[in-house]
Amino acid sequence: MDTQAAHKLAHDGGADLFGVCPFVTSQSVLQGKWAILILHHLAEGPLRFNELLRRMDVAQGTLSKQLKNLEHEGLVRRTVHTDGPLRVEYELTDIGLKFRGVLDAIEAWGNDYIEFLRTHDGDDVR
Repeated sequence: MDTQAAHKLAHDGGADLFGVCPFVTSQSVLQGKWAILILHHLAEGPLRFNELLRRMDVAQGTLSKQLKNLEHEGLVRRTVHTDGPLRVEYELTDIGLKFRGVLDAIEAWGNDYIEFLRTHDGDDVR
């Protein structure tokens, strides 16, 4: 089930949400190569577009598209500040902040996997 179908089920009164697979929904929401890394950086606090761009080796258009998708999915909030020079900040929403535990688990697993690769240097592990 894609995210659009999950949104429809969630917003239709009396819809059977038990048919929605949380893994498929999560994968659909987090689509795109950069989604998890963006969430990782925003978990540290609000950032402007150029700050995110500097932290990541990603094309400007790709970052913009990914941020729009995460905003559409409700994980990221875009705030335009008009006090003084115009600036735009991105931050995690409440549901986006709940992803922090997942980020911690991904980081721990990633470190374990890096160690696994080090200890199996030269072995065909892929």
